[in-house]
Amino acid sequence: MIPALAPLFIDDFAHYRDVLVLQDDPRPSLPLRRLLAPDTFDAVLTRFAVQYPDSDRRGVASVWSKHYFIKLIPPVVAASLILNHRLPLRAEQLHVMLDAQGMPLGFKLPDPGQHWAPVPIHAFQRFDELIEGHLRSLIDTVATLTRLSPRVLWSNAGNYFEWLLGVLASAVPQADLRHGHDLLNAPEREHGQRNPLYQPVRYIEVAGQATLKRQRRVCCVRYRVGGLSRCDNCPLPDRRVRPGRDG
Repeated sequence: MIPALAPLFIDDFAHYRDVLVLQDDPRPSLPLRRLLAPDTFDAVLTRFAVQYPDSDRRGVASVWSKHYFIKLIPPVVAASLILNHRLPLRAEQLHVMLDAQGMPLGFKLPDPGQHWAPVPIHAFQRFDELIEGHLRSLIDTVATLTRLSPRVLWSNAGNYFEWLLGVLASAVPQADLRHGHDLLNAPEREHGQRNPLYQPVRYIEVAGQATLKRQRRVCCVRYRVGGLSRCDNCPLPDRRVRPGRDG
């Protein structure tokens, strides 16, 4: 555990205690750059896919990415928004820990980071190292190696980002989450580039329900994975699609 992040790891967040660690953690790991090498990533994804026989590789890659993002995004974003702590996240700096099935377990950082000083003036400055330094490299590579649309992978990341903001708003009502919401509600970055995390989730009215339904804007193609049902927030029409087939 990184001591500066200890205040985060209480109650339901305690299981993140050993997800972001330093290089002296004894658990085996490999550099993220090596993980994303074609032969290495193919071996990892093949190992991960054993639990999902007869599945489309694109669906398996999407499910793997969800495990990756749910490990990375919550503690990183909470550290920045709640503790105002900046972490070193660039792809060339990190090592990734995997279990025997190729499931992401956590990340070894080169140093514990530091307090934001001065405080970022806008969302894209605050999250630049996460988005441009880490996610873009990961997503571009995984998309290329698996022929999965980058939109699916960005949507997977954005889904967990949006979910986390709701969790933080409930757990820490006094927290200033504006940069998080600004990030997800800006269609473009500060210099006019498209924001790939723009509005990953929408809330829609459903006949007969008093509360709005949380729905992803882009399907995670989980339906291509054998043995898995569709997500509760799936945007696809209610129809059956066999795994491994276009739909």
